[in-house]
Amino acid sequence: MTPFTSDDSMPAEENRNDLLILSRVSAAVSGLGDLDAVLKVGLDKTLEYMDGIQGGIMLLQEDSQELKYRVYRGLSEEYVEKMRLEVGEGLAGRVAQTGRAMLVDDISEEPGAARPHLIDMEGLRAFVSVPLRSRERILGVMNCASRIPRHFARRDMLLLHSIGDQLGTAVDSAKMYEKLNRSQRRYWRIARRLIVAQEEERERIARDLHDETSQVLTGLALKLQVLTEMCNMLDIQNERFREVLDEAHASAKQINREVSRVISDLRPTLLSTMGLVPAVREHVESALTPLGIEVTFDLHEIHPPPPPEAEISLFRWVQGAVGNIIKHADANHVHVSLRRNNSELRLQVSDDGRGFNVDDLNLREGDEGQGTGLFIMKERLELVEGGCHISSKPGEGTTATARFPLQ
Repeated sequence: MTPFTSDDSMPAEENRNDLLILSRVSAAVSGLGDLDAVLKVGLDKTLEYMDGIQGGIMLLQEDSQELKYRVYRGLSEEYVEKMRLEVGEGLAGRVAQTGRAMLVDDISEEPGAARPHLIDMEGLRAFVSVPLRSRERILGVMNCASRIPRHFARRDMLLLHSIGDQLGTAVDSAKMYEKLNRSQRRYWRIARRLIVAQEEERERIARDLHDETSQVLTGLALKLQVLTEMCNMLDIQNERFREVLDEAHASAKQINREVSRVISDLRPTLLSTMGLVPAVREHVESALTPLGIEVTFDLHEIHPPPPPEAEISLFRWVQGAVGNIIKHADANHVHVSLRRNNSELRLQVSDDGRGFNVDDLNLREGDEGQGTGLFIMKERLELVEGGCHISSKPGEGTTATARFPLQ
């Protein structure tokens, strides 16, 4: 068994060839986010350099601290499944422990080899094991083997060691990318559950307001109406009393209307009973028509409909878009469209208002002021894997587009 040292010098031509191989490995694995893709490409490029001998990459498992094959070529399933090594066990285990590459011309004669019966069954002879290292941590090892004894040159080991370092960095990046993806998927699942829970709470509050507060206010308004009629029947001439009574009656009706509006905003009945299209139409008309804003629609039912959390988020997005029009646009006409565009739902709200320069807005978390509402609209859709885009120019109106993938 020979540990790797790098004291030997090499001719310039061999150096150039090795640099070319390293460059090809680097180019092959750079930009790959999938861990298996990184490992397969790195292993294939290495085996190509080693003239197609057998090999595989073992990764160090974080929970068990055990080396286990993740990708391999030319090795049997039984060998791969049973050749699991603790750190320090066998050649590969010692490489993972020390961080130093090792080679043997014939592993079947190596007394320190692990699972010799598997090695004999596989017929392995020449064997090289190099560490996969990143930021001074050993992440695994790459093993190259052949079924005939072979003498490895120092140049082979130097190059394999360099490839191992490159792959180690790529594996580290891919693992972080994998963790980020898992965290993002977990975040999306939690966010969806929170959206549903939030809407269920809104629905409960709306139901309580309707069943209790709204009913009490309706009863109060009716009683005040009865008092007004009694004043007329009894011919009560106290004008101040009649004025206060009329004001109380009007206030009760106004409060009841406001409570009804709050109930509608909390959980529009049409969204639950009829779906997204009727709910969007009703909300836009009721919000903009009383302000003298002309509204037109081009709404198409989507079959099958998006999931409930997506419908809720799209409806809330429309509420935000309409709210921005009321506050900032000074528009005369608003057009709302909903249609399927290939594999995505596209919901669009356009106005002919004053518009603005989109580049002046910072749609980032923590910013305050004019862009806050747009940021919230954008984040709301991203929680359900959708997205939105704002297009506007001063004096040319604004178009807000929401997208949701239909799978």
